[in-house]
Amino acid sequence: MSDTSAAPDKIDRLIHKIESHPPTPEFVAGTKVPADIREQAAADRLGFWEARARELEWATPFTQTLDWSNAPFAKWFADGQLNVAVNCVDRHVAAGNGDRVAIHFIGEPGDTRDITYADLHLEVQRAANMLESLGVTAGDRVALYLPMVPETVFAMLACARIGAVHSVIFGGFSPDAIRQRVDDAQAKVVITANGSNRKGRVFPLKEAVDEALTKPGHSVEHVLVVKRPEHEVEMVEGRDLWWHDEIAKAADTHEAQAFDAEHPLFILYTSGTTGTPKGLLHTTGGYLTQVAYTHRTMFDLRDDDVYWATADVGWVTGHSYLVYGPLANGATQIMYEGAHDFPSLDRWFEIIEQYKVTIFYAAPTAIRGFMKSGREIPQRHDLSSLRLLGSVGEPINPEAWEWFREVIGGNTCPIVDTWWQTETGAHMIAPLPTQDALKPGSAQAPVPGVVVEVIAEDGRRVDPGEMGLLTITEPWPAMARTIWGNDDRYVETYWSQFPGRYFAGDGAGVDIDGDLWLLGRVDDVMNVSGHRLSTAEIEGALVEHFFTAEAAVVGAADETTGQAVVAFVVLKESQREAAAATDAVQELRDWVGRIIGKIARPRDLYIVDELPKTRSGKIMRRLLKDVAEGRTVGDTSTLTDASVMSAIAGGVKTSTED
Repeated sequence: MSDTSAAPDKIDRLIHKIESHPPTPEFVAGTKVPADIREQAAADRLGFWEARARELEWATPFTQTLDWSNAPFAKWFADGQLNVAVNCVDRHVAAGNGDRVAIHFIGEPGDTRDITYADLHLEVQRAANMLESLGVTAGDRVALYLPMVPETVFAMLACARIGAVHSVIFGGFSPDAIRQRVDDAQAKVVITANGSNRKGRVFPLKEAVDEALTKPGHSVEHVLVVKRPEHEVEMVEGRDLWWHDEIAKAADTHEAQAFDAEHPLFILYTSGTTGTPKGLLHTTGGYLTQVAYTHRTMFDLRDDDVYWATADVGWVTGHSYLVYGPLANGATQIMYEGAHDFPSLDRWFEIIEQYKVTIFYAAPTAIRGFMKSGREIPQRHDLSSLRLLGSVGEPINPEAWEWFREVIGGNTCPIVDTWWQTETGAHMIAPLPTQDALKPGSAQAPVPGVVVEVIAEDGRRVDPGEMGLLTITEPWPAMARTIWGNDDRYVETYWSQFPGRYFAGDGAGVDIDGDLWLLGRVDDVMNVSGHRLSTAEIEGALVEHFFTAEAAVVGAADETTGQAVVAFVVLKESQREAAAATDAVQELRDWVGRIIGKIARPRDLYIVDELPKTRSGKIMRRLLKDVAEGRTVGDTSTLTDASVMSAIAGGVKTSTED
């Protein structure tokens, strides 16, 4: 390989080195996914989505599938009416499946609770009555700042039942972040808890809400407090109410009202690199259509599956693939409160073994964390119940993909690598595990019914073997309808760079087979001396080295090259002595040069003990970029452990630039 070879043709070489994994006859046997599903979608895309929507229960059937006359503001199934909670709960009970377990809840302290669909039906009706007794009506906004407990699901579905718009705020956000979101949505009620169990400690939630609401001028009339851990909190008289007291007063039955398909369902805030958080608005009929269909299809859902998405409900994965998608499909699933490594790294594997989990959907950062700890931990558990694995949150490097399949999946489980965003609402790119030969590290193909195109900056469609910008060329049902209260920002952010196309903000490559390789955010695709380099690709190269457990790469401003590669590497515990006996920094830089080319070698490389991660498992690369460019480190409030950044920023930078 030439020293100056860059990323555009690297994808070709990469996939030819990697063996693909076709579905086995044993796996395909019994699938409900039609063999011609792609052909159906391609032949009549709108007719395909119409058929998926009619799989839901509609109080008033729709007659129009898509109204795109005011693009980019879509309306799907607009003249139909339905109720999301009825589709997620009532219809399963009515079908005779009330005794089926909807949620196996496992608390960090060891408490458990099995909630059937009949139980869920009762709790959602009571919660709906409780909210209405507090004056919440259709269209009002309700903010949720809650841990991973069943009441979070009850509250979301109760809002959907009465037509209130919920805004779930991730339980690690600061009081300022809470207030910003409450004010933007003009929330009438906040639902929180007295605390959250986290690694044997109580993480304060109610106190954060109290601080957020200290200054006058907010819209909140009541704060409902779920009692979770043994933790005393102050209650503000006239404003604060205990959930258990109020729910005890509520009637057990509630008659659900049908709402227009375009009635708002939820607002979910996502942060950009600059500016205030964007409140993405998702509506009812189209969103539920796509999350139910993709959950059922991309995971090949079957009647006897036990499904587990490890995501927090505070993020879109928790909305779409822990609450609405699985429950719309009548699935049985796991809901776990706590960290994956507490009280030990066995925790997740104990749950898989005990509950015989069959579908396991997790983030690449979690997978690489288990790689760092070694295969001995998962191998001391019986994981033979697993039949399908999923990856979400960021591109997964091929080595982690193969390790996931071999060690966790017993060399038999297909891996469904999914790409989508808060903005898209549901899966947009993912392989069909019952049909596709799976390629480690590639999300491969658009979901049937979704149309994407990878283009160059001038709008030209890229050729196989090239990288470019990922765009979506046709509207899809689960798309965010706007940014709450700011249509102009919605158009400017997502639809202005390439008129008529949604620009996802991500880079992608197309291999010679036409399969897609996601490369992360565009600002994570660096331009080094005119060469486009993917941070995900360099991270993958670093992780391929036997020294490396995890790696994160950012682009830093450089006067000579425009941008320079800066890497942060966590060593495997088993390799620390070997790394100390050599120049690990130089070894890793040379390794990247050999794998990709000299142009991709990190200018600076940090050996660190840990990478900064949010509680959902995402690496906060913007903080690493602050360090790489010599700036004061920005907001660390969303990190699991803010001291990680203090250690990195305070450490000695090891640079071997030559």
